[in-house]
Amino acid sequence: MKLLLIHSDYIEYEARDETPVAEDEPALEGRLEEALTAFIAVEEGDEEDVDGVVEGAVEEIVDVADELGVKGVMVYPYAHLSQDLASPETAVSALKRIAGALREGHGYEVQRAPFGWYKSFELSCKGHPMSELSRVVEPREVTADEEDEEDEEETEPSDYLVMTPDGEVHDAEGFRDEGDDDLRTLIDDEIGEGGGGEEGEEDAHIRMMRDKEFVGYDGLSDPGNFRWYPRGKCARDLLIDYVDDLVVDYGGMPVETPIMYDLGAPCIHEHSEKFGERQYRFESGDRKMMLRFAACFGQFSVMRDMHIASNDLPLRVYEMSKYSFRREQRGELSGLKRLRAFTMPDMHTACADMEEAQDEFRKQAVLGYRTGDDLGLDYTAALRTTRDYFDDHRGWFEDITDEIGEPVLIEVIPERKHYWSVKIDLAVTAGGEPMENPTVQIDVESADRFDIEYYDDEGEHEPVLLHYSPSGSIERAFAALLETAAEKKDADGETPSLPVWMSPTQVRFVPIGDEHTDHCAEVAETLSEAGIRADIDDRDETVGKKIRKAEQDWVPYIAVVGDEEVEDGMLSVRVREEGEERTETPQELVDEINERVKGMPTRERYTPLLLSDKPQFV
Repeated sequence: MKLLLIHSDYIEYEARDETPVAEDEPALEGRLEEALTAFIAVEEGDEEDVDGVVEGAVEEIVDVADELGVKGVMVYPYAHLSQDLASPETAVSALKRIAGALREGHGYEVQRAPFGWYKSFELSCKGHPMSELSRVVEPREVTADEEDEEDEEETEPSDYLVMTPDGEVHDAEGFRDEGDDDLRTLIDDEIGEGGGGEEGEEDAHIRMMRDKEFVGYDGLSDPGNFRWYPRGKCARDLLIDYVDDLVVDYGGMPVETPIMYDLGAPCIHEHSEKFGERQYRFESGDRKMMLRFAACFGQFSVMRDMHIASNDLPLRVYEMSKYSFRREQRGELSGLKRLRAFTMPDMHTACADMEEAQDEFRKQAVLGYRTGDDLGLDYTAALRTTRDYFDDHRGWFEDITDEIGEPVLIEVIPERKHYWSVKIDLAVTAGGEPMENPTVQIDVESADRFDIEYYDDEGEHEPVLLHYSPSGSIERAFAALLETAAEKKDADGETPSLPVWMSPTQVRFVPIGDEHTDHCAEVAETLSEAGIRADIDDRDETVGKKIRKAEQDWVPYIAVVGDEEVEDGMLSVRVREEGEERTETPQELVDEINERVKGMPTRERYTPLLLSDKPQFV
């Protein structure tokens, strides 16, 4: 389905003559003012999934109408948008359903121009950047993974167990009241009893990402794609630096690979179908292409073309994929938790055999837990495996659970349907439901599919491969940080914050008068030389308002500077997280902050030194 959306001062039409496919009893004329005009062509391919296309079209129109603040919509059939049209019966039905959903489901004033009539129309376009937008709504595709899910409904379901550090195994449902709240939430979500957050309630991180000028939507892009403002980009870049450093220190070798691949290559086509993610597909000349949904394709291609000796193993190839793409359905999108374009730290490891793969799996899982410790996120583990693999490697599951040191949920699948034999997902509870972030997977198919081999004195061998993301997507990890901050505030009354090393501004100077600004600038320069991000609120506001602004910006240290501080060289510092005030020298402040951020990445300030020079993005 093709849509052309025009923000209109007015739109009016008059039906003149019928065509052979004209609908009966139409509204022969109509007019709307201050409206969104939706020119629509219903296409032949839409007949495969009329429900999905209608739903998608309504969502697109509602998104734009809400962004523009209009209350009226003109639904106008416009066959000239496509050369591949649906049958008249399908088109009329779809257009009526779109109009009805907008009117009854969303409360818009809706008029629908008649289908199959020659019409005169007059329209006045507003002429601003969002006044003319085009959209394409495609039928939903049933992927290989979704077909597997349908098949699974007729096969034996998974068993859910909980293994405790002593190696004992319990039925998950019977154990739910024995574990902590996070494990209970994970169990309930897996066995279908999870309640999640309040129905219709916006996730806390969505509100925060806008209010704090971190992240915003862009009406000129595809839904699920975001723009990062300077404050958010600073925090995001620091998070990327942290993960890069962590993986490279572990032995990951950075590469950069293409974002698009040829579906005509059997290995690409097979892997894309096996993975089961919804994909962005397009044509380049006569080649059918896809945008990557992970870095597997590129890294496996790198490994295939390498000469890998046995003493190179385990071989770890790593990429911070900017970007990966998954075409999630509109109803599945949820802020930074589930989106269509994202940044994924992705490492793939080639191991000599299953024993080495299991050892790497354990080490990488431990490294995943470290990201939780460093970011202040409490992870709960879910291991997923087949019945045969669990029975054959029971001792290994006991060892890894013992190393984790807390009960672990285990999903035991009757038989393998995916490329992996075992995986671990580390989840943080956010908004009343688990959000899975770090993951490790043992892949037993892709080495054969991509012709990856290593060599030793006895000849060629296929390695066992691991997929690994130490943090999950950067966007999802950032969402987890915001959700956790919100939950700590609601549950414990804690001050919501980012880790000090990720804070876009670490120190905010508040001069009492204009005459104190120069001194603030001198001290801020000293802090900057020490790798600390500091700015100055020199706006013409009261000290109280400036302090509240710093609190709203989640600045961890707020230094008020007046005559006394200028004279004695001391700082009156408010530590936001503790709600305390103290007097200390600039060097003492530098030492304190450096101690708190020791070992973490640093970046310079992304916004002007003076708040009076900083534009408002939201």
